[in-house]
Amino acid sequence: MRFVALAVIIFSVPVFMVLLQQNARYRRYLYFAVGFLPFVISAWNLDAAIISWATWPGQTKGVVITLLDALALAIVIRSRRSPMVFPFTALFIAYIGAASLSILFSNNPQASFFYAWQLGTVLLVFWAVANIAMTKDGPKMIIAGLVCGITLQAGFSISQKLSGVVQASGTMGHQNLLGVATHFALYPSLAMLMATKKAKLPLLGVIAGLIVVAFGASRATIGLAGIGVMLIIFLSMVRKPSARKTKVAVIGLVVLAIATPIAVASLQQRFAITSTEGSNEERQAFERAAKMIWADHPMGIGANQYVVIANTEGYSQKAGVIWNRGSRSAPVHNSYLLVAAETGFIGLLCFILLISVPIIAAFRFAWSNRGDPRGDMAVGIGVTLIIFALHSFYEWVMLTWVIQYMLAIATGMLAGLITHRKITKRAAVAAKRKERLEESDSGVPALAKSA
Repeated sequence: MRFVALAVIIFSVPVFMVLLQQNARYRRYLYFAVGFLPFVISAWNLDAAIISWATWPGQTKGVVITLLDALALAIVIRSRRSPMVFPFTALFIAYIGAASLSILFSNNPQASFFYAWQLGTVLLVFWAVANIAMTKDGPKMIIAGLVCGITLQAGFSISQKLSGVVQASGTMGHQNLLGVATHFALYPSLAMLMATKKAKLPLLGVIAGLIVVAFGASRATIGLAGIGVMLIIFLSMVRKPSARKTKVAVIGLVVLAIATPIAVASLQQRFAITSTEGSNEERQAFERAAKMIWADHPMGIGANQYVVIANTEGYSQKAGVIWNRGSRSAPVHNSYLLVAAETGFIGLLCFILLISVPIIAAFRFAWSNRGDPRGDMAVGIGVTLIIFALHSFYEWVMLTWVIQYMLAIATGMLAGLITHRKITKRAAVAAKRKERLEESDSGVPALAKSA
């Protein structure tokens, strides 16, 4: 069955290429799928493993390809544009290089290679999204896919909550994974809602995102969602105020006020079962173990190795991580420390740059193009990455393929917008230069000559 799935995914590449070439309607559907697929790949089994280590305790469990990888490859090939022209490409390659370098320090090089492979597929999705964002309706279709994906998860979250589940996880297996994924749909939706009159789809994304946040009952997700919503409203108003944005801001604050008691009730229900104090102590123990590993292995222990090394070399025991399956089989709940422990100083630096450089670029684009509505989209992406960076202090799922796909989609859209803007400016400069040359050659202004 595994080989059948592999064959289907591999042979889907030429099918996607034909569909991309045929007409604009098919292209729009496929662009939509890029945003939608990360939410359903696991639940719908839209992946296949070339090598599978299903019981491996690391974040990457084999050499896996997904239907999104096949679609991304088709888009990149079909575009016929060098992927190296896009900003942030070097950052992705550097991080892949750091993960690959860590293989040399790994007790299990094959397991570390799995993570480098995963990053390679993430880079492929980044290139595909950057190409899509160069088209007129591409970014809107990707965000439409994200909105429909989070709406689907909201539907499952409501069903789970009504069934008595304390922390709804949708179809993504864990509430924290779904909570982080929500950031990538919620903030771009809110940014579009404030900027455009076509508000149905963005409004759906905001409502669905807040439902998922409230029913997931994750402290970090709830707190950061509130910060993110306020930040989007503030920055969008500062960048280019308008009567519509003021109206949406007021409505947004009202909706946030309504969602807050629901979120608080979910937290109260959660902590009636589990203790916050115990959860905090466990996180601190994880962090002590990670810091010990990093101190002893400044170049890292190898990507995808944390759980094995923390247990077999006694770091978890020394740090006071409690002895149960849930704790001893989980990585440190801090992506920065996890990256540092596994890939060392080089990996940590590359990871930080991969997040921080696009944040700076997003706000530079937004403020240098205040008259361009795509600047509001850049604000949404910038805030998404800020919240992602903050959330990384409390979660390790940033190293899973689902969230890294989301990161590739966000940065890919930004890279496409920046590249398209540069090409447009160059074309305008070239047109003016040509006009001046025509005037100097004829001695007559070009407008007068055409008249």
